[in-house]
Amino acid sequence: QLQLVESGGGLVQPGGSLRLSCAASGFSLDVYAIGWFRQAPGKEREGVSCISSSGDQTNYGKSVKGRFTISRDNANNTVTLQMNSLKPEDTAVYYCAATKTFSLCVFQRYLERWGQGTLVTVSS
Repeated sequence: QLQLVESGGGLVQPGGSLRLSCAASGFSLDVYAIGWFRQAPGKEREGVSCISSSGDQTNYGKSVKGRFTISRDNANNTVTLQMNSLKPEDTAVYYCAATKTFSLCVFQRYLERWGQGTLVTVSS
C-alpha cells in the first residue's frame, strides 16, 4: 500500500523535545513536498510545517515557528520534524502527507497519502 507512516510520538514534559519521522511505504518521497499537520482533541486539523521535495524551501505555522524544524533525507526516504520547547498546547495527533507542488502544501485538500498519525502528549 502506498502511504506515509509516522513515528516518534509519545509523552513528554513541557519544555522537552521529540523527533517525529515520516517514512514512505511503497514509493519514493523525493518528488514530493511533505507537510506535517496536527489535530488536537476537539479541534480541526491544522498545518504545522512543509518542506519542498529538494528540501530547499520550508514553512512553519506561527505557533511552532522557532521551536520546530523540518528536514528531509531523500536517500533514506524520510522526513523529520524536530520539536523543541514543547508546550501542552502542542498535544495532538501529528500526521504527514504529500503533494507534488510545494506551494499547495498548506492546503490540506491537495495533500495525499496521509499516514495514520502519531500521538504527541505534552504534560507534566
